[in-house]
Amino acid sequence: MVEELFRQDAYLKQADATVTAVEDRGVRLDRSIFYPTGGGQPGDTGVLRWDGGEAKVADTVKADDNDVLLVLAPDSPKPAVGTRVRCELDWERRYKHMRMHTALHVMSAVIKGNVTGGQVNADRSRLDFNLEGEVPTKEWVTDEINKILATDHPVVPQWVTDDELTSRPELVKTMSVRPPMGQGRVRLLSIEGVDLQACGGTHVARTAEIGRVECIKVENKGKMNRRFIIALP
Repeated sequence: MVEELFRQDAYLKQADATVTAVEDRGVRLDRSIFYPTGGGQPGDTGVLRWDGGEAKVADTVKADDNDVLLVLAPDSPKPAVGTRVRCELDWERRYKHMRMHTALHVMSAVIKGNVTGGQVNADRSRLDFNLEGEVPTKEWVTDEINKILATDHPVVPQWVTDDELTSRPELVKTMSVRPPMGQGRVRLLSIEGVDLQACGGTHVARTAEIGRVECIKVENKGKMNRRFIIALP
């Protein structure tokens, strides 16, 4: 099984790895700094370099058996199985995803309602909520999020067993996406004093890294469903 370096250190921009399989769309490695699409967060992009070759990583997706597949650009050559490659992440894009994903966790703590969906993007991201009663304004959401971000809370991963997660349903906020179980333990993300929930995505280490965000729009998506969109300046 692939060693998920992106879970061990979200700030790792480069690493060496060995190609374990070659497929029509791309390659698999024995270790990966590239995050695969999941949990509303897009897959990473970047470059693979090896002696005599170079390939653009156009996307990263989950493969079977919890493996990671690096989808290469159509015109890129494929390194052979056993090739030692240098992995280089598109760090600017990934870091925006990290800032945005953590900001969405903060928003989920600010807005009191069940999360029905969400999507992380580099410039604009969203969460959908089932809300009863008065809907918060975008100005209020902006102010409340930024108060928390400016206080600079530590952001720390934690782990619980499958059984512990089952006994604590409040740790799963998103109704549409269940955290992966069956491996014996599940990753949580703690924003100290603010939020604790199951999440396997990549995040910043402290909320102050996010900077200021703005809730730019609130959309009506149904009788009780409201979509809140945030943006980085």
